[in-house]
Amino acid sequence: MQRGRHVKPPDTGIAVLQTSAASAIVGGNHPEEAALIRVDVGTFSPSVVLDLAAASGLFHAAGLEVIEHAVPSSPAQFRSLVDADLQVALTSPDNVLAYRFNPHNPLGELLDARIVGGVDRALGLGLYGRPGSTADDLRGARVGVDVPHSGFALALYALADRLRVRRDEYELVALGSTPQRLTALLAGECDGTMLNAGNELLAEAAGCVRLAGVTDHFAPYLGTVVSVVGDRHLETARLVARALTETGAEILAGSLDAEVVASARRRLGLDGSLARRYLERLRSPDEGLVPDGRVDRGSLETLVALRTTWLPQVVGGRDVMDAALAEDSGLVDAG
Repeated sequence: MQRGRHVKPPDTGIAVLQTSAASAIVGGNHPEEAALIRVDVGTFSPSVVLDLAAASGLFHAAGLEVIEHAVPSSPAQFRSLVDADLQVALTSPDNVLAYRFNPHNPLGELLDARIVGGVDRALGLGLYGRPGSTADDLRGARVGVDVPHSGFALALYALADRLRVRRDEYELVALGSTPQRLTALLAGECDGTMLNAGNELLAEAAGCVRLAGVTDHFAPYLGTVVSVVGDRHLETARLVARALTETGAEILAGSLDAEVVASARRRLGLDGSLARRYLERLRSPDEGLVPDGRVDRGSLETLVALRTTWLPQVVGGRDVMDAALAEDSGLVDAG
């Protein structure tokens, strides 16, 4: 896990958001003079929504000092949650499925992993190839993934299959987080990979080809959630989720356009044109922010179907994902 970046409210002049949800946070039991609770949050790509939630004062109003950490992979992220180096994660909901229900996950143990709230619908997640490539070039290609059992890897297998390229026709290379995979793709260290969250815009600007998009084939889809392991930091994770949902609502309402563009340029390295495209993507009903933070059953069904199709795990005669959609599975926090 890389050294963290403090996500604190800079002197930007952005007022604390004062819609009803924000007022509820501000009106909580967190007097301004009280010590802030440090929250270490693990992310794969720099989060613009996290950045703006801090800049607007919502985290501070909730009594939180948020430090964002770039994680190198999903196993590293969940190991850090278990070890309490991280208290909260922004992660793929499929990772929560894997660590909660599959005893053969990369850590080799079941975790009390939970989804606390939805953030986005994957922000342009798609399968990208090197400049000039086509789907046929995936045959015999080196294709980069976080790890072979991750949610984005399962989406990769499914998209390649839709392109009529079988799983045994390309070589998998574990390259870690999305920014790391973008670097590898641009350097020619892999021939294709899954990209999103601004990384896909940088790839397109460099001439890389979008071979297929997840939400074109598998919808509804949920890309990022607020997650926690165990009860100890659950209430803190709820506060983080509420602040992100409120910030997302303001973005969707058009109240933070300039701030989104500025943050995307600063945090993601996008130029003005790409940053505006990023803003448009945040507002997409199919690929953008989850308006109310609600985790819908349809998206969970999509994720479970991808996992049971491409990585079935049978224990005691039943697939380990059979219980995931039950109302009492504990997958989604009911608080």
